[in-house]
Amino acid sequence: MVVMILSLILFLIFVVLGGFHFYWFFGGLWGLEKVIPTKDGLSSLAIPKIATLFVAVVLVLFGLVYLMKSELLSIDGPNWIINYGYWFIPSIFILRAIGDFKYVGFFKKIKHTTFAKADARIFSPLCLAIGVIGLLMQFIE
Repeated sequence: MVVMILSLILFLIFVVLGGFHFYWFFGGLWGLEKVIPTKDGLSSLAIPKIATLFVAVVLVLFGLVYLMKSELLSIDGPNWIINYGYWFIPSIFILRAIGDFKYVGFFKKIKHTTFAKADARIFSPLCLAIGVIGLLMQFIE
């Protein structure tokens, strides 16, 4: 029961995150200034729209993986992909929470930009929570 609830929480988180990325892909601007790292007021990245679409699709797929873990969705496929995915997904998000030691994560050096503040308050803790919940589910079963 605990795994089902945690799986549904991760499913909802990933669908919402994917929804934001689809919104930005289709031209939405809300929140955009807080999600791209900057240095001296200038964006440090030129993110192609196709990358935003790719991230949106991957996030929704991650959500589906956790919906499958809840056993509310069953999709036939190679078991090894799903089994490794249950370890791979949390690992990605724990690494994201740790960061690149410059712009993102708990150990970033640039800390006073709009992005850095949002990253410290929202993005890195969320990534850590996703990672910890994902790993916790693996150890519960």
